[in-house]
Amino acid sequence: MTLLDKLKTDVLTADGAMGTLLYSYGIDFCYEELNTEKPEIIEKIHHDYIKAGADVIQTNTYGANTLKLSRYGIENRVRELNEAAVQIAKKAAAPGGQFVLGTIGGVRGIRKSTATNEEILASVKEQAESLLSGDPDGLLLETYYDFEELSASVKLLRQMSDVPIIAQVSMHEPGVLQNGLSLNDALQQLEGIGANVVGVNCRLGPYHTIQAFEDVKLPNKAFLSAYPNASLLDVEDGRIVYESEADYFGRAAVLLRNEGVRLIGGCCGTTPKHIEAAKKRLAGLPPLTEKKVKTKKPIVIQEAAPATDQSICEKAKTERTVIVELDTPKTLMTERFIEGANALYNTGIDAVTMADNSLASPRISNMAMGATLKMNHDVRSLVHITCRDRNLIGLQSHLMGLDALGLHDVLAITGDPTKVGDFPGATSVYDVSSLELIQLIKQLNEGISFSGKPLKKKANFSVAAAFNPNVRVLDRAVQRLEKKIEHGADYFITQPVFTKEKIIDVYEATKHLSTPIFLGIMPLTNMRNAEFLHHEVPGIKLSDETLERMRACGEDKEASAKEGVKIAKELIDTAAGLFKGLYIITPFLRYDMSIELIHYIKELDAQKESGALHDHSSN
Repeated sequence: MTLLDKLKTDVLTADGAMGTLLYSYGIDFCYEELNTEKPEIIEKIHHDYIKAGADVIQTNTYGANTLKLSRYGIENRVRELNEAAVQIAKKAAAPGGQFVLGTIGGVRGIRKSTATNEEILASVKEQAESLLSGDPDGLLLETYYDFEELSASVKLLRQMSDVPIIAQVSMHEPGVLQNGLSLNDALQQLEGIGANVVGVNCRLGPYHTIQAFEDVKLPNKAFLSAYPNASLLDVEDGRIVYESEADYFGRAAVLLRNEGVRLIGGCCGTTPKHIEAAKKRLAGLPPLTEKKVKTKKPIVIQEAAPATDQSICEKAKTERTVIVELDTPKTLMTERFIEGANALYNTGIDAVTMADNSLASPRISNMAMGATLKMNHDVRSLVHITCRDRNLIGLQSHLMGLDALGLHDVLAITGDPTKVGDFPGATSVYDVSSLELIQLIKQLNEGISFSGKPLKKKANFSVAAAFNPNVRVLDRAVQRLEKKIEHGADYFITQPVFTKEKIIDVYEATKHLSTPIFLGIMPLTNMRNAEFLHHEVPGIKLSDETLERMRACGEDKEASAKEGVKIAKELIDTAAGLFKGLYIITPFLRYDMSIELIHYIKELDAQKESGALHDHSSN
């Protein structure tokens, strides 16, 4: 009798966690390597679960793919480790006739940049071929947070084989995937593309897993599965623990059966005791064949409040738009910063932009200063957000706070590593890349949390992304820019450019794009500033002529500033004719220099408009 035949008439008990037991044994290296190095340990765990009553066991191959094995330098052992794992499991299952599932684990969490679709599918194909060579009773895809990854993997495996496919998603919140898709819809889609058993595993304990299934309809042809964690995890003395009594897990198994689940196992924290309790409680219970799902009132997500100002992005598509960066203070003295921001904004610029602890040095929060400027001075701010300083919790909280304050113009960037700043021993977080941060901000614009939970109201962010043209191969930088557009970037702000030739190169490399680009211009303050940028800042090179002109000013501060502004004006002459958006970067709170450049831009535009009118009238 096949696995699917058995599921037609019975509720089956699957095994529990493999990693939890290995972790408890003090094993702290690649678990999949044990398939060849210590096969007796893996076989014993299989036997323990079978003795506890498991009808179905899974191979020790969750991370036995090229992408995960490469962390240990053994990516060339995919076939060896997977084939060994199937042999061990089948040997353990042979006396009792238990079903053996070949396990394939998900790769992505929140981060899509972990691997490309092509890399993931190549990895799945290689691992599946190795598992299938051992003739398992089915393939189990587990712990998939990224629904796109799981769907693509199911489609691939369905093309490769007719064996039963068990496809399980993982959720941060009960009943909803991290992309906002409901569990019911996700499982229906998986059934539609060929999965024979669909369900959930990991992250959530029994309580929330049961809650999630309350809204799930019985599939038309497929069966439901659930492998909850023993409980929510805790940490004691640096070790991960799960607090859950086995009998509680057994009672929960019955409640999962009552929601229509037919394959019930365990994930993190579960042991043979949990499986034994589930088996005893499920004994004699037939599978549920009919289920009424209560129609819940849909959650209404309110539209974002209409923007009161014209979008910086939209304006830059058709007319001159100028934004100016002014760093928030490193001290608690804010008077000069506020004075400078007011002076800049009064020139008619479109926004004052504020970095997020630039060069990894602590400054007054740009959120705080942005709110102060908005509420007390009616100055529009564009705040930068780095991936460096906040984990996912902090990032979402920060963004929700910005929305509540009405600060909707943001720049998503990776952020300089902490080792370059005032606290080189501080931790750089980088839970996500700037690409993923852009995408997550746009998810908030749909009223969906990073975890997929509805926020009841849509945010209204306009998202800028960084573009560094100061690289050896500009085409590669443009390719990354195009990826940011795919992830939702509305417009781009460049690093400062210091040569006319580079400005022209940037224009030629990006003129095929309709996404606005703000070309960065930063006036030099003196010779030391120029040489620091040229010699020490990665990717920035000044021309020999520019360096010589700044050296010629010597230690004369006034002459140096004038020459720096003059050089910047010459760059603006080129940039203003090619880009609607200009980004002036104020050095060291010298906002007087930026104001002079703003006036120069206005003069240029006035001259151009006057010349255009004159030409038109003469026709």
